[in-house]
Amino acid sequence: MLDSDLADLYGVPTKRLNEAVKRNITRFPSNFMFQLNEEDLLDLRSQIATSSSKHGGRRYMPYVFTEQGVAMLSSVLNSEKAIQINIQIMNTFVQMRQWAMENKDLARRVAELENCFIEHCKDNKTDMREIYEAIDLLMDRTKPAKIGFNTEEK
Repeated sequence: MLDSDLADLYGVPTKRLNEAVKRNITRFPSNFMFQLNEEDLLDLRSQIATSSSKHGGRRYMPYVFTEQGVAMLSSVLNSEKAIQINIQIMNTFVQMRQWAMENKDLARRVAELENCFIEHCKDNKTDMREIYEAIDLLMDRTKPAKIGFNTEEK
């Protein structure tokens, strides 16, 4: 997760979240947290609202936290809200992992079907489009209703 997204969830400025992490940097090895480079940021630019530093946006590359890094944040952000948000995030990671494990066989079967269709339908693009639409429909039906967490305070 990006530092700015986590900061929003925890209700703190991104700068403050990163300061807390840097004060406790030994708790965040490279498999817990890393900083994006220019190429990574360009890949994400269409997905996140990052303005240029000339217009008041970020002046440093964002940090990205892995699941372990998010868990470690609870030890450096000592507020009740941070603890509750952290619990919700960790529960979401567990749900995502369970969903991935439960659907691993389906994903493998869809990949096999896709390879078979590509091999046998190379010359007929109309059939391919219909097949992909059918696969997309199948995949949409297997998605869980909701994976995520609620940031509203109770």
